Amino acid sequence: MNTIAERIYDYLKAYPPFNVLTSEQLFSISKAVDVIYLENNEYLFEIGKPVANHFYVVRDGAIGLFRATDTLVDECDEGDIFGLRALLRKGDYKLNAKAIEESIVYSISSELLETYITTNKDASQFLMASFASNTKAKSTDDEDFVKTLNRSSEYTYLQTADYSKNPVTCTVNTSIKDAAIIMTEKHVGSVVIVDNAKPIGIITDKDLRTKIATGQYIIDNTVSSIMSSPVITYPETITVAEAQIAMLKHRITHLCITKDGTTNTELTGILSEHDIIVLRENNASALIKEIKRSHSAEQLKGIRQRTEQLLKRYLEQDIPIDFMSRLISAINDAITQRIIEFAITKMGKQPPTKFAWLAIGSQGRQEQLLMTDQDNALVFEDVSKVDYDTTKAYFLQLSNYINTDLETVGFELCPAQMMSNNPKWCNSVSEWSQQFKRWITTPDQDNLMLCTIFFDYERVYGNTNIVNQLSDSIFDHIRSHDIFLNYLGRNALQNPPPLSFFRQFLVEADGEHKDQFDIKARAMMPLVDAARLLILSHNIKSINNTLERYEKLVELEPQNKDTYLFCAEAYKNLLRFRTKQGLTNKDSGRFIDLESLSKGNRLRLKRSFKAVKAVQELIKTRFNLSQLL
Repeated sequence: MNTIAERIYDYLKAYPPFNVLTSEQLFSISKAVDVIYLENNEYLFEIGKPVANHFYVVRDGAIGLFRATDTLVDECDEGDIFGLRALLRKGDYKLNAKAIEESIVYSISSELLETYITTNKDASQFLMASFASNTKAKSTDDEDFVKTLNRSSEYTYLQTADYSKNPVTCTVNTSIKDAAIIMTEKHVGSVVIVDNAKPIGIITDKDLRTKIATGQYIIDNTVSSIMSSPVITYPETITVAEAQIAMLKHRITHLCITKDGTTNTELTGILSEHDIIVLRENNASALIKEIKRSHSAEQLKGIRQRTEQLLKRYLEQDIPIDFMSRLISAINDAITQRIIEFAITKMGKQPPTKFAWLAIGSQGRQEQLLMTDQDNALVFEDVSKVDYDTTKAYFLQLSNYINTDLETVGFELCPAQMMSNNPKWCNSVSEWSQQFKRWITTPDQDNLMLCTIFFDYERVYGNTNIVNQLSDSIFDHIRSHDIFLNYLGRNALQNPPPLSFFRQFLVEADGEHKDQFDIKARAMMPLVDAARLLILSHNIKSINNTLERYEKLVELEPQNKDTYLFCAEAYKNLLRFRTKQGLTNKDSGRFIDLESLSKGNRLRLKRSFKAVKAVQELIKTRFNLSQLL
């Protein structure tokens, strides 16, 4: 018996992705693992050194990943995986890995990864999700996030390849002429020859050019005379990386997809080199590059529609929703930035003073995954009274161009006119400051509603100093009126957990959406409002995203860690659920027909409501609002 391998096996089986491997797969890995002992401050790998053919799992202790400046990027504890991205990227290490206490690390080779882990569907999906999650930029600066996307284009290659699920087939006795007619009518570049639904050969456009057009064979011959056989097959879980390696290795342009990845089971799809190219053209960094090269709102509309396909693919592959949220927001911001550049060109002259374009509401929180309506504002530098009218007129006209082009792309105009072409939402820094002061010092229902929308603003374009100046003045006003947070707290309790006394969902009583459940107002906004209120109470102005707010609250209030983690998890589930509903129904996903939900989905939704109740109880206590019970 291999006692060391058994100990390694017993340890790894408790951690993903090893916990989803078969016993045979995991034991094979355990027998081949290298065990590395590191003293405190000892390096495992260093920046600039060639990437080793391994990734690592922490057994005991802790490993810190550091930049060249000795800034800690991540701390890996027991069971954590690290070094995977470097292994996939090859080249040199970009970070230092150093023990920050006495540690034991398991080293696992890329051969073991390819043989046992990437071939296991559940394990492969975990690695993809883990990789995506770690790709998220720590900075809240969207430009940093876009740079991260560009640096992380290798992430595309971890995705399951999007192959054609309707392969065109024929039998071995079909003539070459008939096969060519089938390919022409179906607009495809290949036909798979099958026997009892199992693939035995393939012919492509290239075969017709090189073997028929040259006169080597005649078109009345059967396809068996020119087909390539046996075919190269892969399972339905094939990744982009695997597909590219296979095509290079075998010098082919098509792969057959079967149930178990062999020729012994039914053909379920065909993957071509063209499919891989399309997938690479539809990853996030490629889309952002296209946005920067675009010349019209119509072009941007097509790119944004392709973004929906990217979103669908990520949902199908269970990519973390917070990663998707940041990614789609980065694309939305890039589209807006390009539209602003178009608008300045249309104006025929440069802006008369510094300004900034603000996304507010869900896009300001970087949570606008679907094509909802616009919410935006514009702030410009204070100017003299003499110049004020012409300056504001310029920015209102500029805003009109921007709002119109955003509508062309697919972002509908806001019914409540909360857009920068409304004179109320296009102001100087001083005017915005005074407006916020009125909302804060006179917190009636309307003003509180405006606060909940405008407190979530994010600079998309323009001068950073103006926005910082505005943020500073807003927080000064809040500090001067402590009672405001109590009013905001009371407002955050306006939507209690959306269940009736009999544990039934509270649905719309009348109107267009009668008997439907409003997931935004009744489930998501209570969690958004709670996170905003609590983060404001800590005087933090640099975090707008709901999930990041809860993460920060965990750090600030460790005594309430469980509540905040529960809220973050509930919000992720609600955001994913709404996005799926919206993509399925081709709408905003806000109103849900409860009859269409499975029992499992109903239970998941109800669990999210418990998080609403928990955080609202915390708010009642924190702000002495228990009299509202």
